Amino acid sequence: MSDVTLPNLITVGRLIIVPLVVWFIAEERLDLAFWFFLLAGISDGLDGWIARRFDLRSALGAFLDPIADKVLLVSIYITLSVVGILPHWLVILVVSRDVLIVGAFLLTWVMEQPIEAKPLMVSKVNTAAQITLAVFVLGGEAFRLHLGPLIEIGVYVTGALTAISGGAYVLQWLAAMSADPGSPGLPNASKSSTNDDDKIAADREQQR
Repeated sequence: MSDVTLPNLITVGRLIIVPLVVWFIAEERLDLAFWFFLLAGISDGLDGWIARRFDLRSALGAFLDPIADKVLLVSIYITLSVVGILPHWLVILVVSRDVLIVGAFLLTWVMEQPIEAKPLMVSKVNTAAQITLAVFVLGGEAFRLHLGPLIEIGVYVTGALTAISGGAYVLQWLAAMSADPGSPGLPNASKSSTNDDDKIAADREQQR
């Protein structure tokens, strides 16, 4: 199947929306930022649903979708922090979590011990919370809605979910890295070990 599928095109569209939303926030056009970010948030669920419903899942989509989510949320959160709308500590937590996760998985590839990146339920909930908070923040600022208490609660809930999901991924990574070579977390190592054993056995048969 070609990687040029409708879900992947939607995901690419979400990436294209990111600089527009950042620019609208910087120019204090929060109404436009709200609508474009809402569109991006809807597309996040839409591309996955289409991929599952019509069996259009692809290897490219499996990597592209989480990358688009991270680029979107990290960019928007940093921008909202710079303009003084979101607290700095929350943005630092969001960015640090993503850097930590990406860095950990890159390290496994450098060490030639790639592990399977399994999305956790708490991470999906965390992504939904981050998108929801950004929608409420942009909507409240754009349309002069009095959402102060609700947004404050959302900030702390999102912060807690970000920390929990980050910790869960770290535990998953540590478990995979400390597993034996034959474990499911290290498929390449298992295959290499099996091939080496077969080669040794064949050499012994020839010597006999």
